[in-house]
Amino acid sequence: MKGLIQRVSHACVKVDGEVTGAIDGGILLLLGVEQGDSQATADKLLQKVLNYRIFPDADGRMNLSLSDTAGGLLVVSQFTLVADTRKGLRPGFSRGAAPDEGERLYDLFVHRARETHGAVETGRFGADMKVELLNDGPVTFLLEVPPVD
Repeated sequence: MKGLIQRVSHACVKVDGEVTGAIDGGILLLLGVEQGDSQATADKLLQKVLNYRIFPDADGRMNLSLSDTAGGLLVVSQFTLVADTRKGLRPGFSRGAAPDEGERLYDLFVHRARETHGAVETGRFGADMKVELLNDGPVTFLLEVPPVD
């Protein structure tokens, strides 16, 4: 499972011109689900997202996490994040989870995030989405969690 996190001043996602999720300061998470991912993989990535220290402390050092700052979390499904780009000029998507399994794990991730963090907004799985954001820093990290049994 992969998560591209961006520290944002604000972000929103729209489907057919309608805002489905919006946050002020916090993290925009683009979430990619791969074959072999499980509930345990999702839980491990969620803990990493919530506790990864990318927010500045009083001295301006990245020492605070989303849990520390109580910022918003905007979760957007992004199957292209798991594409194989090692060869050629066209991405391969054989690593991605099947759509129904990807949606199940995405929904589980969001459910657990809401239980743990509360301030969670989302896009719509499988939809054509428009994402707007103001990256703060810019600060962007790719978090990867291998499948966990």
